[in-house]
Amino acid sequence: MRTSARGALGGGTDPTEGLRTFRRRLHVCLCKRKDGLFELIDAILTGDGGPSPVHLSLAPVHRRGWGSLYAALSKGTIDAEALRELLASHSLGNGGTKVGAPVYAVDVTSWPRSDAETSPERGYYYHPSRHSAGQPIVAGWAYQLLAEIGFARDTWVAPVDVRRVRPVEDANDVAAEQVRNLLDRLPRQGRTLPLFVFDAGYDPVKLQRGLAGCEAQLLVRLHSNRVFYADPDQDGPRPVGRPRRHGARFDLHEPETWPEPTHEHRCEDDAYGPVKVRAWANLHPKTRRMGER
Repeated sequence: MRTSARGALGGGTDPTEGLRTFRRRLHVCLCKRKDGLFELIDAILTGDGGPSPVHLSLAPVHRRGWGSLYAALSKGTIDAEALRELLASHSLGNGGTKVGAPVYAVDVTSWPRSDAETSPERGYYYHPSRHSAGQPIVAGWAYQLLAEIGFARDTWVAPVDVRRVRPVEDANDVAAEQVRNLLDRLPRQGRTLPLFVFDAGYDPVKLQRGLAGCEAQLLVRLHSNRVFYADPDQDGPRPVGRPRRHGARFDLHEPETWPEPTHEHRCEDDAYGPVKVRAWANLHPKTRRMGER
């Protein structure tokens, strides 16, 4: 657990007291076998991993035997909603200054289970380093993590939610549900619109529709093969039949199709040198209703 002044868990000036308060509230979120689960959490956070779960029982903070560890894993229960409330109430900005709106990242990570052929609801997912038959795909489980990220140049994040994405589920729908639930848990009074960032594996149209009516900002990295269209030109005689819905084509892979940007920003960054950012407004993708061909 981080205890810096910027992320004081209790929101006060003493990070140590904030950490004690957080640990007390965390203990309340644990139900059956709560003490065994609590020491298991400490062993995971302070240890350097191991070849099997039983090695966690050898950590100095785990004062119980290995039997208690397995009992906690097999019989322990957690109040998931109370834990989500706890995590949402402790952001990276507590006890310090925040630059702009809070920023949350959403991404899917896969847990390879290549040899567990009878594992329930095992699916096939992208993996950056492990391959199957020459393709970056592994058999296993997928989990979608929602975490707050800061502007400091470090590796610290504040996880607030995690959901398993089953093979029959769409990661965009699960992400929209996670974001909605987080927005309901965050305080509304005086809240700056939070920003949620997504990688290129997500569909901005599905996310926008799934989060319609929510007070949030979305930033989605677009895949290089995406194509957008301007509004149709209304000048000239109206064609016979249905009015046109799409205008000039904007292909991210073909710079010759790009018109003049709506906005452009240039600056000099100390770390990256010259930076140029261009933006195009009033573009839309082609969409279709389910069942259309």
